[in-house]
Amino acid sequence: MAPSTSSAVTLNINGEKHTLSVDHRTTLLDALRERLDLTGTKKGCDQGQCGACTVLIDGRRAVSCLTLAVASEGREITTIEGVADGDRLHPVQQAFLDRDGFQCGYCTPGQICSALGALKEHAAGWPSAATADVRPEAGVPQLTAEEIRERMSGNLCRCGAYVSIVQAVAEAARAGDGAAADEEAAVGEGAA
Repeated sequence: MAPSTSSAVTLNINGEKHTLSVDHRTTLLDALRERLDLTGTKKGCDQGQCGACTVLIDGRRAVSCLTLAVASEGREITTIEGVADGDRLHPVQQAFLDRDGFQCGYCTPGQICSALGALKEHAAGWPSAATADVRPEAGVPQLTAEEIRERMSGNLCRCGAYVSIVQAVAEAARAGDGAAADEEAAVGEGAA
């Protein structure tokens, strides 16, 4: 008897559980788009290089085209559809609108999910390749344009809206500790 090549998985997406049978080779991206009709997450390169498919898994950024659906079971997945609070946009989404951090909009869902993860990493004091002093005692690095560019470097924008994207991420970061606390709570709600 040949081993089974599919399994039933329960995915916790945007606070809702979805049980489906998937081939073991099915990516999270394909499960989201083709099986659950969550088409906000975009398929770009399908090789993990463009960031269009970025989602948050347990509050951390992940390219869903390289993540297997079966490996995502039991984890909290947040897609662009789960970022806003009803009709109230998340501060990062609002900043992208206010700063014109998009042109065609195709990469925007991945950019926003990546920005959420990047801001959370920054607030936790994680250094980037642009961080001058990576010693823990140096504290949280200043969120300069160079820091933002480095932290967002895994997300490509073919339209070239990078200047506005950096401004949007900076504006969202400046929204204050209240917005950062709301963001951390929204992103990490199911992670415990």
